[in-house]
Parts: sequence; structure tokens; C-alpha cells
Amino acid sequence: MQSNKLSNLQPEILRKCVALLQSFSSSAPKLKQIHGFSIRNGVPLNNPELAKHLIFSYVSLSLPMSHSHRVFSQLQHPSIFTWNTMIRGYAESQNPTPAVKIYKQMHVSSYVYPDSHTYPFLLKAIAKMMDVKEGEMIHSVTVRNGFDSCVFVQNTLVHMYAACGVVESAHKLFVLMSERNLVTWNSVINGFATNGRPNEALSLIREMGVEGVEPDGYTMVSLLTACAELGALYLGRRVHVYMVKVGLHSNLHAGNSLIDLYAKCGSIWEAHAVFDEMERRNVVSWTSLIVGLAVNGFGEDALELFGKLERERLIPSEITFVGVLYACSHCGMVEEGFEYFRRMKEEYGIPPKIEHYGCLVDLLGRAGQVHKAHAFIQSMPVEPNAVIWRTLLGACMIHKNLALGEVARAELFRLEPKHCGDYVMISNLYASEGRWSDVHKVRTTMLSKGVRKAPGHSLVELRNRVHEFFMGDKSHPQTEEIYEKLEEMMMKLRLEGYSPRTSNVHADIEEEEKEKNLSYHSEKVAIAFALINTSPGTPIRVVKNLRVCGDCHLAIKLISKVYGREIIVRDRSRFHHFRDGLCSCKDYW
Repeated sequence: MQSNKLSNLQPEILRKCVALLQSFSSSAPKLKQIHGFSIRNGVPLNNPELAKHLIFSYVSLSLPMSHSHRVFSQLQHPSIFTWNTMIRGYAESQNPTPAVKIYKQMHVSSYVYPDSHTYPFLLKAIAKMMDVKEGEMIHSVTVRNGFDSCVFVQNTLVHMYAACGVVESAHKLFVLMSERNLVTWNSVINGFATNGRPNEALSLIREMGVEGVEPDGYTMVSLLTACAELGALYLGRRVHVYMVKVGLHSNLHAGNSLIDLYAKCGSIWEAHAVFDEMERRNVVSWTSLIVGLAVNGFGEDALELFGKLERERLIPSEITFVGVLYACSHCGMVEEGFEYFRRMKEEYGIPPKIEHYGCLVDLLGRAGQVHKAHAFIQSMPVEPNAVIWRTLLGACMIHKNLALGEVARAELFRLEPKHCGDYVMISNLYASEGRWSDVHKVRTTMLSKGVRKAPGHSLVELRNRVHEFFMGDKSHPQTEEIYEKLEEMMMKLRLEGYSPRTSNVHADIEEEEKEKNLSYHSEKVAIAFALINTSPGTPIRVVKNLRVCGDCHLAIKLISKVYGREIIVRDRSRFHHFRDGLCSCKDYW
């Protein structure tokens, strides 16, 4: 009797539950109450109408996908809406991989077919997975099924390729699109900006303006990323002014990007000002400034800020600790670095990643403890990667430890046999010991394997344009003036007691030729250009793609004193703030 009564009430209860699910305000407890009410009143778990709305509600609230999957697994024939909701849920979760599995299950079923909503959700999951092969396969399926002309599918294809680092494919699709919206522009611009192609990102932003497309906060973040990559501080400042004007500066994500911009352009106190003015901060905000202070050579300030973060009872992330360990490394604080490493594991329960081990290898290496660094690598519970061995090789080069350098080289040639920087470092180490026959062997090996040395270049921003210089570069319109200024610089430096460090020229040539080579290094050429084209007292900012050599480091310290300029150099390893003949790195470079 009771069973029949429940059976008769089921349609009414079902309608009531569906109505509640469609109208209720977002709340996990209320959702679970509705779900429980439906079960208690005998509504079958495999009812497709109830399941559809339950799954949609669980996904919309970003609850663990186990809730949605439990309901989904009861269904015999889910609708396309339900399949799409499951794919969307996994795409937006921490683990997007099951989205592909769900899609393949749907593909195997013969009663339902993907629609224009399926592929955007699926491609979003693949972008998170950074699985370009899977993405290319789905791309071909969209073409075969006639969805490649849908703007939503096109946008997620552009995003997928950009997120996977295949920016040429993203741009090719972008160019072929007959209809583009702001999402399309942002996807391809961000792809270039985050994959080391800042010039292309800036060109697209200019093109976007010509076409009358108004940027939003995401565009600004991509633009700031490109400016940071190039060290284009003045352009970044103009972007900041624009953001204030249109009210985008209060956006948390944009504020974090501004901190990153100023830190990467060497204007760390502007980064600090942005941080101080933020109405709302998250751990990313604190981490951005901690890392920024560390790489700019203000390690003690970085550690002090970390202490404030802890006093605010915020939980540092694994990236925060990378910044903290980096600060210790660049300040020579070995014991403190290992203590922070211990606290990260024991107090915060953060399992160390390869980046944290790399920081400790760098910490020991910079302090000259190369044998301890090697022993630490051998005791690591994870397999050391090429970056770890490269860090050790760099330390061996600085501290002239050839035997251990050869051990690191052997590991690197096994892991990444075509990385040009490793050949250059071991060649330079041999050259510093006068072993020219070994230098010749290394260079012969490079030629036989098709490995080419990346040429050093330096960037300087002037009047919203970035100028690029190479060693001995004579392609610039101001070449004659630049080389006259270089001669003047070298003469003034000698009067200050400068003597070229010819040991930094790793070639078997005469001393006079070595001195000439040193004077033409790209950072010196860039500084000469900046001295000509900026007013006295104006800070000079240079971005170098390689590590600054010892001779240039010494010369720039003296240039800052002789010409009364602050010179900020960002090299491959860190920032150097030169002022009054001193450097912020205290020669821990």
C-alpha cells in the first residue's frame, strides 16, 4: 500500500525536485537535501530528467566530480546535454583527463552524437592536459563532422593550440577565421605572450586596435606578460595608466600581473607600490613580490615579506617556497635555505618538487660547495633532470672544478644531447684551464651533431620601441655614434683602474684581440646606445638572453659610477642593479 502511494506521488515529487533544482540559489547543502529528498521519496536514480538537473547543479557548484559521476553511472541512455555537462565538469576540474574518456564512451554509444557544445568543453580539457596530439585528433573530427566553422569550436581550437605551445597553428587558425571575437584575440595574443613570442603578441594587440576591438582585463594581462618578457617598462607603465583609466587596475589577476611586470623590468619598488595599493591580495600577490624581490637581489627583503605572509596566517604555496629558496641562494644563506626547505615539508606539508631541489643545488653551488651539491643530487629521492645537472655544471664553471664539471656534462649529454648551452659551458671550463685541444673537440662534436650556439643579444627600450643588439653589431642606424661612445667608455674605465678580464674570452687568440672582443659584448653596445639617447641621470635597463660575463659585470659597475647612472641588467640568471660602482648581487652571480 505504502509502495503504491509512493509510486503515485513520484511524478509530482519529480516535478517538485526538478523545479527546485532549476530555481534554487547556489548552495551545496541545499543541493544535497534535494537529492536526498528525491531518494527518500522513491524517485529512481536512473531517472534521466532528475539526473540531468542534478549533474548540472553539481558541476555548476564545482563540487567534486565523484558526486556527478555517481549519478551519471546510473543512467542507461544519458542525453547529449548530460554527456556535455560531464565533459564540462571534468574540463573545469583539477583532473581534466576523464573528460576525454567520457567523450570516447559517448562516441562508442550509437544513440547520441556530439553537438556544437561538446567540442568546446572537450578542447578546454585537452588544453589543460596540454595534449596536442589528442587535440589534433579532435580537430580533425570537428572538420569531418562539420563543426570547424562554429566560432565557439574555432575559439577553443585556437586556445588549445596556444595552451599547448603550438602558437603557429593557433595563429594559422586565427588568420583563417571569418568571424573573430574578443575571446579569439585574447587566446592567440596570450599564446604568443606566454610562449616566448612577445613581439608577435604586441603586433597583434596593435592590429586589434586598428580593427576596433576593445581590450578587456585578459588582454591587458597578456600585454603585461609581453612587456615583462621584453623588459619594456615604459610601455608597461602606459598599459598601467590605461588600466587605471578604465577601471581594470582593481582586478586581482591584473594587479598580480602588474607586480610581475615591474619586478621583471627591474623596477621592484614600483612592484612593491602596486602590492601596497591592492585592495585585495591573494597568495599569488605575495608570491609574485617575494619572487620579484629575490631575483632582483633583495633576498633579505624577500624573506622579511615571507615572514609577514606567515603573520597574516596565509598558507604559502610551493611556488612561494621556490622564491624563498631562490632568495637564500642569491644571498649565500646556505643554512637558512635548508631550514626553510625543512619547514616547507614538515610545517606546511608541501612535498618537494624538482624545482625546490634545484634551488638547493644552486644554493650550495653558488656558495662554492660543489662537492656537497653533487652529494645532495645523488641523495635526492627524485631522478635529477637536466636543469639540476646544468646548475651543477654552472657552479663548476664559476668555481673552476673541471673533474666534477665533466661528471655533470656526461649526465647532460645523456639527458639533453643537443642543448647548446651545455657545450658552451664545458668548452669554457676547458678554456679556463688552457685545454685548447679539448675545446676543439667539444666544438667539433657540436658541428657533427648540428648543435649551434645561441648568439648573445641585449635589448634596450627607448621611446616605446625595443632595440636589439648583438656582439659587434653594426646594423643599427646609429652604429658610428655607438662605437665612438664605446671607445669613450673604455678610455674612462681604464682611468678608473679597469683592466679587461681576458680570461672571460674562451678562445686561443692574442690578448689584444681578446680585449677588443670584450669591448664589443652586446650589453656594452646596448649601454653605449642608451647613454647616447637618454638624458644624464636616467636609469638604463638592459635585458640579456645569456648570463653576464665577469668582465661585463666589472665594467658595468664602473660605468654606473663614471656616468652617474643606475643600470639594471636582467640576464638569464637574475637581475643586477648597478649603482655608484656597486651591484645588488654582491658578486653572488
